[in-house]
Amino acid sequence: MLMEKERQEIVYYGKQLLEKGLTTGSGGNLSIYNRDKGLMAISPTGIPYFEMKKEDVVIMDLEGKIIDGNRYPSSEHEMHAIVYRNRQELNAMVHTHSIFAATISALNQPLPAVDYLVAIGGGKDVKCAKYATYGSEALAINALEAMEGRNAVLLANHGMNACSTDLKKAMNVAEQLEFCSEIYVRAKSMGEKINIIDDEEMIRNVKKFVTYGVQK
Repeated sequence: MLMEKERQEIVYYGKQLLEKGLTTGSGGNLSIYNRDKGLMAISPTGIPYFEMKKEDVVIMDLEGKIIDGNRYPSSEHEMHAIVYRNRQELNAMVHTHSIFAATISALNQPLPAVDYLVAIGGGKDVKCAKYATYGSEALAINALEAMEGRNAVLLANHGMNACSTDLKKAMNVAEQLEFCSEIYVRAKSMGEKINIIDDEEMIRNVKKFVTYGVQK
């Protein structure tokens, strides 16, 4: 089976999206790019994660051609492919419909530095991409532009994208940023002034996350 390992990971982490509260139903999508093969494994459209099998995962090239698989790919496949074409350091992406990130995106606002963990997104904040129809090329372009210099982005009135070198790390980025999003929404609801970590400190935190979790 072509890219069997990547397909198995898509199935496993698809279930994790639900178990970690990062989406509902069959919402969201996830992918892995194998740079040696020049191919992307991506979740299929409309299949509930707990029903998805590795045979359902679709293998595509970055021009949108299906190479292997009997299912239709996620409608957001271009939003994944455009990242792999333009960001050589990123090989996995999770698109979530998590409640608190989506709440902030509905305000068309960035997620500010309410916690040092925001730095796991690669910057002092997580920017919000301009709204565009789901599955459209415009959305893919908007998301890529707003993620410049970072590895995560909010999508206006939609959700969040989180990327990394592999799918496990991308999932961790998504989970930690949803945690920060919940802090922000809850703090805003208290009506008090929120203490935002200053840019200089966030730059330090971003640098620290480059080697976070690396064992000597």
